[in-house]
Amino acid sequence: MSNRTRNPVRTVGSLTLLAVAMFGFGYLLVPLYDKFCEITGIGGRTGDAVSEEVLTASPDLTRTVTVHFDATVNSALPWRFEPTERMMEVHPGKLYETTYVAFNQSDRPVVGQAVPSVSPGRASLFFNKTECFCFTEQLLGPGESRDMPVRFVVDPNLPQGTSLVTLSYIIYKNDEATAVLAAAN
Repeated sequence: MSNRTRNPVRTVGSLTLLAVAMFGFGYLLVPLYDKFCEITGIGGRTGDAVSEEVLTASPDLTRTVTVHFDATVNSALPWRFEPTERMMEVHPGKLYETTYVAFNQSDRPVVGQAVPSVSPGRASLFFNKTECFCFTEQLLGPGESRDMPVRFVVDPNLPQGTSLVTLSYIIYKNDEATAVLAAAN
């Protein structure tokens, strides 16, 4: 027998261990990526929670930042979705509210889920939402419309060179939740 011959049981065990490790890595990849994006601001993700420090900081009334609001509807979702205002001048450190309006244009109930992003990417670390419809699934009945508020504060530590921030939402049809709803009716 040559030195190259291996024990088949050991080989199978090694391959099984490798497969389990690969599955575990794949399973953890999405939450790890989400956390990485939240920490670094990559992909325009914003923090879900506002630190007490930002809310208690004095607003910088000497500075204004223009916030542009944008909305996109995924083609599979039969909704109209748009901001009630396109632009807002804000003072960093002050809490503001705006509204997006969604309208279900279909003859069936549909569940949608919004995904926010902020650009430029470096600004996402300084744009904090205290209330957002993106935190939960949205169910709209046939022909129903809804005003969906967003409360936010721009951190006073936003770099001085940043005077325009865009808050953008893409809203998708949640096929799984919509199918469960249809099956229940």
